[in-house]
Amino acid sequence: MYAVFRTGGKQFRAEPGKKIRIPTMEVEPGKSVTFDDILLASDGKDVQVGVPTVKGAKVKAEVVRHGRDKKIIVFKRKRRKGFRRKQGHRQGYTEIRVDEILV
Repeated sequence: MYAVFRTGGKQFRAEPGKKIRIPTMEVEPGKSVTFDDILLASDGKDVQVGVPTVKGAKVKAEVVRHGRDKKIIVFKRKRRKGFRRKQGHRQGYTEIRVDEILV
């Protein structure tokens, strides 16, 4: 059983028991969260594709923790001008554990 849901402008595949890193949400660790924007759901036999979402389907998950990803380096340069800029960035995330998928 799995489902594809949308949050934070991105799509994620959810399976019961799986941990997923999604864009930062303002929810305390240990709290439960429900995603209603389900694009595709499967129970092992059938696959339901939403138009644009699957009606009545939900993904219930628990927030495990918040964190920040590895640092990436953004380096800009223009040739022959002596222009150089170096900047680091760490994207924030919320890690969730999928409890159940209701189709």
